[in-house]
Amino acid sequence: MRRALIFLGLLCLSGAHLLAQPFDNSQLQRYSEEGERALAEKRYPEAEKAYEKLRQLDSGIAEVHGKLGLIYFQQGKFAQAVLALRQALKLKPNLLNADSLLAMSLSELGHYDEALPGLQTGFRRSSDPALRRMIGLQLQRSYTGLQRDREAVEVTLELTRLYPQDPEVLYHAARLSANFAYLAMRKLSLVAPTSVWMRQAAGETYESQGHHDLAIREYRQVLALDPRRPGIHFRLGRALLSRSPTEALKEFEQELELDPTNANAAYELAEIHRKAGQLDRAQKFFEAALRNYPDFEEAQLGLGRVLIALKKPDTALPHLRKAISLNPENEVAYYQLSQAHKALGSATEQQKALTEFQRLRSQKSRQQEPVKQALSPREVTRQELDPGAVP
Repeated sequence: MRRALIFLGLLCLSGAHLLAQPFDNSQLQRYSEEGERALAEKRYPEAEKAYEKLRQLDSGIAEVHGKLGLIYFQQGKFAQAVLALRQALKLKPNLLNADSLLAMSLSELGHYDEALPGLQTGFRRSSDPALRRMIGLQLQRSYTGLQRDREAVEVTLELTRLYPQDPEVLYHAARLSANFAYLAMRKLSLVAPTSVWMRQAAGETYESQGHHDLAIREYRQVLALDPRRPGIHFRLGRALLSRSPTEALKEFEQELELDPTNANAAYELAEIHRKAGQLDRAQKFFEAALRNYPDFEEAQLGLGRVLIALKKPDTALPHLRKAISLNPENEVAYYQLSQAHKALGSATEQQKALTEFQRLRSQKSRQQEPVKQALSPREVTRQELDPGAVP
């Protein structure tokens, strides 16, 4: 974070009007040029020497103190940065971005109370996206350090809204969320270790880690305590799915008896029937999943491929197009679309869909995905290509 901050600081504090007065002294001119050149080339020790010479020659120039604060910060000399920046602001209270850099220096030292006002103001008023991002990260850090969790979460949400694709922002958001989740779970384990909530949380944790036997045990404990608890038969079915599709099917059916609007359970039932070749039953449950949730991408795709198998490619087309509109990067949807056009005898449209399918497939093969996702955003089995289906 520090290197990026300093780069921003260079942009904000450097320029043709570094000094507040003209250079009449050749030494001032020489050290200024040396310092600017070293700073531009990121030779910070040399830049530090040059600006310290400038400060000795004339200690009344706010910009010199500001540049020194910048240089100290880059080298991790935060205490010196604070002194230099405070002097700069004493000489020129409105020196551009010096107050934000001072606040970030204080944050680096762990002086969160002192840092907070400057960070709050900087985050609120900055019009530069990159600078606001860095101030926001330090503000998040300060709130966390002060155990002001609500404000830390608010800043985190704002940062992820402003910078939804930023890896560092997402990392800190995930870390903060994980920390809060850990603390909440720890407290839950202390105040209600045998409660239905603790059992459910344990089951979900085991399931997310792939420990299905342990998850099954916990979910069954939940049902022993509360037999009509919504969502648990579905979760139990998900945990059973890889081990015993027949047992999983029974759990999904029980979930729908308790909650007929559970689209995830209906979808999983449809998938089990589709894979078993029971196409009419699969169609019935895919349609049930979509009845209340028409934007259920995987269900739209699943229904489309069932209709193709039932020799109804014209009826399949709207569902496949809907799936693509929901997720234009889904290669399976384009492949199934090509099959629908093939069945309809539309060679041109079939080739268009195949071309897009092949492009997406090639693109994905070049990407390094550390873990293959087993679940869609709705936590259901993803639609995949049948073995040997790819041309």
